[in-house]
Amino acid sequence: MSIQVVWPSGSMALLTQIEADSISSIYQGDLYSLYRNCSLAVLNSGNLTDNSKEMLENFENFDINVVRTERGLKIELINPPQSAIVDGQIIKSLRKHLYVVLRDIVQRNVYNTEFLKNLAKSQDGAQKRDLITNYVFLILRNAGVLSAGTKPNITVCWGGHSIPEDEYEYAYKVGYQLGLRKIDVCTGCGPGVMEAPMKGAIMGHVLQCATDKCRLIGLTEPSIIAAEPPNSMVSDLVILPDIEMRLEAFVRLGHAMIIFPGGPGTAEELLYILALKLHPENHHSLLPLILTGNSKCKEYFDTLERFLVTCFGPGITRCYTRIDDDPQAVATEVRRAMDTVTDHRTLLHDSYTFNWTLTVPEVLQHPMKVTHDVMASLNLHHDQEPWQLAAALRNAFSGIVSGNVKEEGAREVAEHGPFHLHGDRDIIEGMETLMNDFIKQHRLLLSGRKYTPCYVFDNSEPPKIKNDKG
Repeated sequence: MSIQVVWPSGSMALLTQIEADSISSIYQGDLYSLYRNCSLAVLNSGNLTDNSKEMLENFENFDINVVRTERGLKIELINPPQSAIVDGQIIKSLRKHLYVVLRDIVQRNVYNTEFLKNLAKSQDGAQKRDLITNYVFLILRNAGVLSAGTKPNITVCWGGHSIPEDEYEYAYKVGYQLGLRKIDVCTGCGPGVMEAPMKGAIMGHVLQCATDKCRLIGLTEPSIIAAEPPNSMVSDLVILPDIEMRLEAFVRLGHAMIIFPGGPGTAEELLYILALKLHPENHHSLLPLILTGNSKCKEYFDTLERFLVTCFGPGITRCYTRIDDDPQAVATEVRRAMDTVTDHRTLLHDSYTFNWTLTVPEVLQHPMKVTHDVMASLNLHHDQEPWQLAAALRNAFSGIVSGNVKEEGAREVAEHGPFHLHGDRDIIEGMETLMNDFIKQHRLLLSGRKYTPCYVFDNSEPPKIKNDKG
């Protein structure tokens, strides 16, 4: 048995007895499993995986114990991954991320108690939305990623974790061009497109001899971090409570959005942004969005655009800028967008660091429990507001992601078979074409693994499904 000892620093070196017991293996507190699994994911940083079940099984002998001593808090890591150890010591950046896990899991418990109490009291939809948004703000502020006094400078980069080398290189070049312009990068902190622009941005900052630190912010959540451990480039890690708060954190924190090619998770993120852009209360909000990839990705984006036009009409293309195979043009457009966002927020007296004026509808804030009944009942029809269709499509792709890589979703599929999705013929056929392209291009799972679809597309009326978990 191998034991490594880590001593947290700062405020997290001191916990109450209740906080320490809630995450300790000795007492098996209510946060213990969550804390253990997130800590294991951090220690597994840099190792390529997209299967949380597989990772947990590979390290089933790993454990973590929290001990209060006269010197403060001591964390004992029992049988940690050997890749996290150099010369008998846990790698320094991984120790830092371990403190992040401790901070976010403990603070989550503190905030949740008060937050859920206030949410239960609230009867007004707008008030509920504001509570959730303020909760997201508190988490980001506590993590130290909100910097008062700094002008808009954060670009969110979204895209697939399973991408070919040439697409990785293109995302790196985009990040490099962003770094030359001293623009900070925020991603989902996993591998692939979530790593490449961060790596490029570091080099760009170095070549500019920038005195200010290149900020590389990674936003994740418990069910994602186990499937996609943080990449080694992340400097500021934040673990949000769920996928919906994670998505809201991206659009509140970021000042411009770049979407590279990816699979259903990237489609989920794109549809989330489009739902916000199409919402009538956001017609005057600024959320610059760029779709980009190398020359080989033209067919990918052509297929994606055809799907979007099918769902929302040709006007949807006005919601984003598409730039093919030109990293410098992407970075130039981002810099121009940053200046526009700065002027816009100055005019509105809105915070440079957190987009308060953006309306995130309640349907996009509450976690979706992925079950067969829920997936079958999604309204994938044209007879609704465009933003509502975008939100429903976002939920559909979110469910597919859950069935692919998340422990809970994969278990649901294993027990009850694939999810059934129903809707208008053109929408369903468009989704099927898109997913088939993702499969052909190996965008769903890391290379070398065979993919079995966790879904079935059907343009008939949904059947009544009995599901004890629903």
